[in-house]
Parts: sequence; C-alpha cells; structure tokens
Amino acid sequence: MNLKRIFFSAFVAGLFSAQAFAQTLSNEVLTNAVTYLDVPYVAGVLDRDNTEELVLNTDELDCTTFVEYSIALALAPMKENNYKDEEAFADYVQKLRYRDGKIDGYTSRLHYMTEWAENAIKAGILEDVTAANSRFTMQVQTGYMTAHPNLYKQLANNADNMQKMRAIEQRLNGTTVHYIPQENLPNDGYDWIHDGDIIMFTTNEPGLDIAHMGLAFKISGKLTLMHASSKDKKVVVSKYTINKMLEDNSKWTGIRVLRVKK
Repeated sequence: MNLKRIFFSAFVAGLFSAQAFAQTLSNEVLTNAVTYLDVPYVAGVLDRDNTEELVLNTDELDCTTFVEYSIALALAPMKENNYKDEEAFADYVQKLRYRDGKIDGYTSRLHYMTEWAENAIKAGILEDVTAANSRFTMQVQTGYMTAHPNLYKQLANNADNMQKMRAIEQRLNGTTVHYIPQENLPNDGYDWIHDGDIIMFTTNEPGLDIAHMGLAFKISGKLTLMHASSKDKKVVVSKYTINKMLEDNSKWTGIRVLRVKK
C-alpha cells in the first residue's frame, strides 16, 4: 500500500507500543478509544489539501476520524514484537473511509455516514445492530453538500466533483434505515447496545443524514458517549446521557447503532 501522507507522532508511537487500559474495559474498540481522550478536536482534518490522499493524523480528530481510528486500532493485529501492525491499521482506515477501500479523488471518500455505514457493512467490518433490534425506520434524504458547495473547497468551482457528489446524493436518497427515535431511547439505553458500539445521530437538518457520531460508553448503567466534541474541542466522555444529548438538540432525532464484527 502506498501510504502517501501519514503523521505518526510520539503520541501515536505510544499507542502502537503499549496497550494502556487493555485489561480495564471489556470492549476492544472502546479500550483503544480511551487512548485518544483529550486529543484536540479539529474540524475538516481531512480537507487541508486539494489532492485526495490517505491521511492518518491522530493528533487532531473530528468525530468521524476518532471513530475510524478507534476501530482500525482495535482490528489491527499485534506483530511479533508486541507492536500493532501499522500497515494493517492504515489499511483498515482506508477501507472505512473510502468507497470499496479505493482512493479515487475527493468523491471517493465517504462523506455521508449512510454510505460510510453501507461500505463498512459490505466490507464485513461492521454490522447494523439497530436493524436487528429496532422496528422504527426512516428514509434518508441527502443533498446538503451540493446545496452548500461554498462550505467544501473541493466542491466550490469544481463542476466535475459537484456532478459526482450529486449522483451520490441521488443514489442515497430514499434509502430506508432502522433507527431509535429520541422518545424511544431510555437513559439506560438497551441491553443490546454495548460498550464500543458506534452511535450515529440522525437529524432533521435538510439534506443531512447523520449529524454526529461517537462510541457507546455505559457509566453506572447510563448510556453515555465517548466522542470528539466540537463544543469541548477535544475527545471526551459526555457528561450527559445520549438521551439527554438528543433532548437538548432539536435537530437530532434519534440514533443508529453499529458494531464491529468479530
């Protein structure tokens, strides 16, 4: 694999050479996610350059890259020297971040989380546990990116990218997915929601499918969230339950739950 643009800091080297908290939590995704606590939140960490290349920058995270790195670090095998396999880590990130794991320009990156989930399920990395446990469904409506190209420099003044992104949105529109509406999610969550499950927040924002994401973390029986927070400007464990987070945000309508397949 051609790893064109990778940033492995001293912090990251520590992740690969030590397994802090390895025996303290039952879920390996959450165990690895703990190592990212207090890492700064930075929006648009993948959009610094015009050339689309694999970026592995764990010194600055947004909500999606935090989840991707936590999953990839959990899945990457340990080498004989007791280090995590860095190339396998990068390979898992690429499989999660890009359609069919192939980098082919800006629109090959999975910008809408509905497609991100589809891709990971197809790759055998994730499973949709909401579909197996919740009877509630919703139809996805996308279009936010092409409606606001000024917010995305790779779309602004790029007719080819706009055309490709519009086709992606049209394909996703009308997709039926299972979710848990806010009013049907108790503070304790459900027994079938496990530590380390991926939580995706559905939204009524026009043209958006998912507004935020993180990892389930149960504290004293209450379902909370570990996430890269734009409000706190770092990776944190929420002070409030996921139910309370939904109540406090009028644009968030519920959650989807996915899980790394063993």
